[in-house]
Amino acid sequence: MSYIEFDKNDLVNLHFSKSREILRCSRTGSFATTTLVGLNTRKYHGLFIVPQDKMNGDRHLLVSSLNETVVINNMDFHIGTIQYKGGIIEPKGNKYLQHFTADTIPTYLYRVGKFNFTKELMFLNNDDRLIIKYTILDDFESASFIFNPLLAFRSIHSLTHCNDAVNTNFETVDQGVGFCLYDNYTPVYVQCSDPIYYEHGPQWYHDVEYEEELNRGYDGLEDLFMPGRLTAKVSSKEFYITIGTEPTDPSKLAAIYKKESGSHTKRSSFFNCLKNAAEQFIVKRNGHTEIIAGYPWFGRWGRDTFIALPGLTLALDNPKLCKEIMDNMISEMNDGLFPNIGNGNAAAYNSVDAPLWFFRTLQLYAEYTNSQRKIWKEYGETMKKILYAYRNGTLNHIHRLDNGLIYAGGEGMALTWMDAIVNGIPVTPRTGCQVEINALWYNAVKFSIEMAHIAKDKEFVNEWEELIKDFPTVFKDHFWSKEIGYLADYVNGNYQNFQVRPNMMIAASLPYCPISEKIRQLILKRTCEELLTEKGIRSLSPDDPEYKGHYGGNQAERDAAYHQGSCWPWLLFPFTDGMFAVYQDSCIPFMEKVLYRFDSCMTNYGISTIAEITDGDPPFKPNGCISQAWSVAALLYIKWRIEQHANK
Repeated sequence: MSYIEFDKNDLVNLHFSKSREILRCSRTGSFATTTLVGLNTRKYHGLFIVPQDKMNGDRHLLVSSLNETVVINNMDFHIGTIQYKGGIIEPKGNKYLQHFTADTIPTYLYRVGKFNFTKELMFLNNDDRLIIKYTILDDFESASFIFNPLLAFRSIHSLTHCNDAVNTNFETVDQGVGFCLYDNYTPVYVQCSDPIYYEHGPQWYHDVEYEEELNRGYDGLEDLFMPGRLTAKVSSKEFYITIGTEPTDPSKLAAIYKKESGSHTKRSSFFNCLKNAAEQFIVKRNGHTEIIAGYPWFGRWGRDTFIALPGLTLALDNPKLCKEIMDNMISEMNDGLFPNIGNGNAAAYNSVDAPLWFFRTLQLYAEYTNSQRKIWKEYGETMKKILYAYRNGTLNHIHRLDNGLIYAGGEGMALTWMDAIVNGIPVTPRTGCQVEINALWYNAVKFSIEMAHIAKDKEFVNEWEELIKDFPTVFKDHFWSKEIGYLADYVNGNYQNFQVRPNMMIAASLPYCPISEKIRQLILKRTCEELLTEKGIRSLSPDDPEYKGHYGGNQAERDAAYHQGSCWPWLLFPFTDGMFAVYQDSCIPFMEKVLYRFDSCMTNYGISTIAEITDGDPPFKPNGCISQAWSVAALLYIKWRIEQHANK
């Protein structure tokens, strides 16, 4: 029995199968994603999605599907599944599905008439190339596969429609054909392991419908271009088709597939699934290594990168990769800030916490590699640039007040991880001195002093020890309320916001913490009582009148709930640090329980991975991105920390 599998009853039930999505990625940034039965319900679903280097590296959906027909002994079986306007599904290829497993390669078992065959989908690790393997399990007199490739050639965030600008030409290659619908795009080549016949017949498939986009309040109708039909007569029981941005040698497809499939992490257990998911976030392209924040719609985010790094690299015994990604981010620093989204001239430096999470990652890296004596030499200048930028003032009104606290933000700005904005207004307006930002700042300064002290940089140590010496007192005076019993979420002048949010828990989690152990205990206790759930930590207490326990509706409605009660798995990263800091080894059984509750996620929503968020209310329905880097990283981090304490 496989760890991840679904039977015929699951697969033919579209209500069940449409709510579960699969994801396959290369390490170059290309990927394929769709629902369990191959029915595309999002504009982000497609068979071949590739970064376009001539378009700032943005990811574009080139091939939506192949819309296959299998012909065995002169009987046609349409195994594709497409939904059109009005919810009309034609063809309904899912009716032929018997079984699905994903332990190594996503594999479908079909039964067409009396014949059985399997279909396996695999992205090559280091190439923009998808290979699909078909295996006919029964004897046959004649067999053919017919492919009607549906092409989009558009950004994953957009939709395409019938137009006269499309290039209808094609290029003949060895046992295949190539297409490039518009200028500046990489072409796509569809090739087969067996001889293929191409019949050119350009036409548009109109009003393909994406149900999830309509549910989310977006346009959900698209026209897809079908350039022509490819027919391959199968000479043996195994048959391969590949989609790539360059032609390949079709005679080598079987050997490539066999070699590549042996290098993929098997999803045969809960932790193997987490490891496999973690690998899919790491992208190496054009000499840069970075973390994709979440599939299918997020790109690289600075904040997410540093929060996810320890779990995706150190927890998997890969400090070299951790350093590589940190160094790549440092190369894009500007005025002491890291790009939050975008890169180059399109980069936005609107994250006050990304540089402070960099310090936390560097702290963990130094601890893991036992390289404290090298840190100041390698990273001291970067650390000082950030600290002086915050001290003296930088973009987005980020600066140090006379009392020593860090202030950030202004009208219309949302600079912390609670960054949802609706109609130009932040949903959680936290302008001022945010509790986690100031705690992260204190930790960053103290860690820098520690590294400078080891490196004998007395000038820096003396300057910054004097600057930070009164910070714990100032922090307590501004954020702590003895009467209420916890920390304010943020303060602005004389105003103190005491909504129960997880940001105070972040403050309580850090190695250099500006509050006492007693206060840390009180914060963790309240976190467990009001915020901790089976699937992460709520962004707001259910007792708050602004709490929203369900995430759904159009974009404005979703954004209004995003940080107003939705549950976030990534927050278990700092929660873990806080629990072990206060309770040491005695919290291991509790943290194991927190971790293993996610085992059930492996067959829901994003199969074999962890979603971005869940509802704040039971049953904690997953939502947002189907696979989120910092969510996966948080669980790997918990496992790592448990093992560290258990093996002491």
